[in-house]
Amino acid sequence: MTRRWIEATTLGDLVERRAAEQPDAEALVFPSERVTYAGLAARATRRARELAGLGVGPGDRVALLLPADADLVATLVGTTMLGAVAVPVNARFRGSEITGVLTTAGARVLVTAPDLLGVVDECLPPDGAARPDAPELEHVVVPGVAADPPGAVGADRLAAGAVALGLVEELAAAVRVRDTAVLVFTSGTTAAPKGAMLSHEALVRLAFGIGDRLGWRPGERVWTAIPLFHGGGITFALSCLAAGATFVHPGHFDPTTTLELLTAERVTVALAAFETIWMPVLNRPDFASFDLSRIRQVMAVGVPERLRDMAARLPQAVHVSCVAMTESSAFLTLNRPDDPAEARASTGGHPMPGMRCRVVDPETGTDVAPGTPGELWFRGPNAFDGYFRDPAATAAAFTADGWFRTGDLVVADDAGRLTFRSRLKDMLKVGGENVAAAEVEGFLLAHPAVDLVAVVAAPDARYVEVPCAYVRLRPGHAVTEQELIEHCLGRIATFRVPRYVRFVDEFPMSGTKIKKFELRERIAAELAAAGITEAPRPQVPAVPR
Repeated sequence: MTRRWIEATTLGDLVERRAAEQPDAEALVFPSERVTYAGLAARATRRARELAGLGVGPGDRVALLLPADADLVATLVGTTMLGAVAVPVNARFRGSEITGVLTTAGARVLVTAPDLLGVVDECLPPDGAARPDAPELEHVVVPGVAADPPGAVGADRLAAGAVALGLVEELAAAVRVRDTAVLVFTSGTTAAPKGAMLSHEALVRLAFGIGDRLGWRPGERVWTAIPLFHGGGITFALSCLAAGATFVHPGHFDPTTTLELLTAERVTVALAAFETIWMPVLNRPDFASFDLSRIRQVMAVGVPERLRDMAARLPQAVHVSCVAMTESSAFLTLNRPDDPAEARASTGGHPMPGMRCRVVDPETGTDVAPGTPGELWFRGPNAFDGYFRDPAATAAAFTADGWFRTGDLVVADDAGRLTFRSRLKDMLKVGGENVAAAEVEGFLLAHPAVDLVAVVAAPDARYVEVPCAYVRLRPGHAVTEQELIEHCLGRIATFRVPRYVRFVDEFPMSGTKIKKFELRERIAAELAAAGITEAPRPQVPAVPR
């Protein structure tokens, strides 16, 4: 195998380097605009100057509640040029979810878009007064409008306060590769969100590792529809910057226009990631009428039967899969293109360069033999540096000698490829989004009629699994399934809203703990008996403006 030199730099220098080497090449393609590498570097530097004018400096957190577009990428990179930390916020979040991120991250600045101001107004006073739910927040910035919105900073004042270029260059020169660049929130097994600290080195080394593993070349045109507030979306964008490739993103995923985009943009690599994204595209009745012969690689996860089916739809492409999580900056393992086809369909591939993985008995911590399921532990340069301002959760997650306990059940084959089996921790994966059961339970418990609730995964043909809430009511109270679902709609992200609610008088117990596995089996059996394979989709009420 060819020896690869280690590439470790800062996000800002990565963009500046590409701008110097291939200034006129396309870096980003979104529906609203196309941006060259030179243009991206200039925009990131301008945003860094503007944020520095608001007092942002090393270690400060800048929250990004923005749609997927070039401005999000430029603002993220520009933030890190100052030694500050970018905090992407899930654009599907609402009121308390947004303030939870702002508070936990200790955000000093929130950058948002004009059409999201209504969402921001739900959780923050619009007049710039004291914000008890986000006490460290000093500025709400809206670069997309010239004049200042109420309680916020518009583009004109932002530009007028921009610092000199030399100050940004001084700050950028002082950024260390082990400094935290991005804080990505990942749901855990408790109600409180946790921010995983990802360093410049972790992100950049993984970005180069992806291109090396998959053999990307300058000029590669890489498509994904993964949201850019998602750890995977960020990593995919950075991997394109590392390879000198073009990152193609639809802004908002729409399977009815995806084939047209793939064809028009001459896409060569499709990072579909989740079958909930890729299958609606492959299943279009007019799929065969599109020329997708340029696509030479597809990355997606799913059960082996589904992966084999996906590969058969585009036989000219090499299909790879992975094991990924926020704490490993996204990909922990990834198939090699020269792996046998069956290995690429049935495993998540080999660890990324520099990453070490162990499969251990979750009770004893001793390594298990290949083919034996066990808990996945890992360490290495792509690993996160702990949970922000949460030393207890960080200490609990790592062993004394630095191995991260994932809480995931995997199996390794004789060649060291890993395959994800299930989660040891109480987590749902709804269409690729992590959902902590405790977060949904905590929200439902705020309803006056709810006494006790347990949220478990119900099988679903579209999203793999969706939340199901088992609820015990308070004495003398009454509420319907639909009323509890409507209680959640518009107040928490739709992927967290229970699709089923079942009322119980007693829970199956093991000592003081609810036997959730029995509840999972109960809802699965009920749906199977009724012939229900896909949950009804909730209708989200319009956000007030």
